Amino acid sequence: MWSQWALLTDLYQLTMVGGYVLEGKGTQWANFDYFFRRIPDDGGYCVFAGLADFIDYVEKLRFSQEDLRYLEELGLFPKEVLDYFASFRFTGDIHAVPEGTVVFPHEPLIRVTAPLPEAQLIETTLLNVINFQTLIATKAARVCWAADGDPVIDFGLRRAHGPNGGLMASRAAYIGGVEATSNVLAGRLYGIPVRGTHAHSWVESFPHELDAFRAYARIYPHSCVLLADTYDTLRSGVPHAIQVGRELRQRGFDLAGIRLDSGDLTYLSKEARKRLDEAGFPQAKIVASSDLDEWLVESLKGQGARIDVWGVGTRLVTSYSCPALGGVYKLTALDENGQRMVPKIKRSDNPEKIINPGLKKLVRVFDPKGQMRGDVLFLEEERLPRGRDFRAYHPMYPHVSKIYPRHFRLEELLVPVFQRGKRVYESPSLQEIRENTLENLKRLDPAYKRFQNPHTYHVSLSPRLFRVKQKLLREALQEETVVADP
Repeated sequence: MWSQWALLTDLYQLTMVGGYVLEGKGTQWANFDYFFRRIPDDGGYCVFAGLADFIDYVEKLRFSQEDLRYLEELGLFPKEVLDYFASFRFTGDIHAVPEGTVVFPHEPLIRVTAPLPEAQLIETTLLNVINFQTLIATKAARVCWAADGDPVIDFGLRRAHGPNGGLMASRAAYIGGVEATSNVLAGRLYGIPVRGTHAHSWVESFPHELDAFRAYARIYPHSCVLLADTYDTLRSGVPHAIQVGRELRQRGFDLAGIRLDSGDLTYLSKEARKRLDEAGFPQAKIVASSDLDEWLVESLKGQGARIDVWGVGTRLVTSYSCPALGGVYKLTALDENGQRMVPKIKRSDNPEKIINPGLKKLVRVFDPKGQMRGDVLFLEEERLPRGRDFRAYHPMYPHVSKIYPRHFRLEELLVPVFQRGKRVYESPSLQEIRENTLENLKRLDPAYKRFQNPHTYHVSLSPRLFRVKQKLLREALQEETVVADP
């Protein structure tokens, strides 16, 4: 689909590209970093997702004749700019962290080093794809953490933000740890296991609830999960499910479970579990849905609810509590002399918005037990301090630093994706990406995963990078002083 989406961008990206071309900046190289500043829901981490779709977009990015005719009709672009669009191919370098990596604020998760117009052009779609999928993968990981090992199923397609939003949400939710989806197209395209039961309309379409259950069991005896709350969960739904379960056994099958979609889920699940067990159906699972999120799942678990499988929909695929990830794409270095990239900085009165300059490595520090102990940004040309103690600095405050001992292991997270426009990275399977998420989360201390006041993960700067940043800030301040001086 990406081959048709060259115009999936903001107009100002195209006007800036045109300006760069006309100003002779078409061959000037620049570096942009993608990163986010805040974790959704005041959480302790994010799960990086969406890279495979972004790679496909960059690889297939072309302007069709229809695109070019439309741009010409806008009356904004001279022929030289339209010719540039007509021959556009990405020729730069891209580095990124692998999908499923647990990541933190102010880290360069995608690094684009390319001719300035090319790096600029891909910004909007990068943000659109990566921000959304990282947001949903993170939400899914939080829900799965709350479920504490119970299976979680994505039930959110009907409330997702359009067809493409629904597909991306199902993909990202699987990366985040859900075990299956109700989204059949996502199942076909991505190989995600698909699951589902039936709706209340199925029960209402029969004269009696028992008739509906019998018909469903007759058609789907191998996977019979019955929705038990259409009329009265404990007086009719569960008893009728038990009756149909007995009839299934006479045919050589078994009742797979029941689903609860309303009411007091703690009370109803406890009572349903008791009655199913007493009737000889301890293997029957209790599936719960009904506007669930991580906080409600955690609460229900704490109340002792007897729920085996969690169907999470609206609040997962829309990230209902925090509808956007504030990922940004900032220029951090520029080729000013044709030989090397000069670090650049964006200064702000808000310290959170001051960027980390230059081409950077993202390095993760692990203790001898394999646990994540912090991340450090180094300039690209720096050699890593392997085998010796080293100090890393808070991004803004020189009096705040952290010493990492020599026996801790260092791992670079950014990997080459494109080199001089050629793709050099083979995207792993979705299952492998999901496994990467689960492995990353195992290496993250539970203190960072709690929903209330999670511990803050350290993201620091190497001494050299810290000095470069402080120097650029001083120079920016001096320039402001000169301009302001009458």
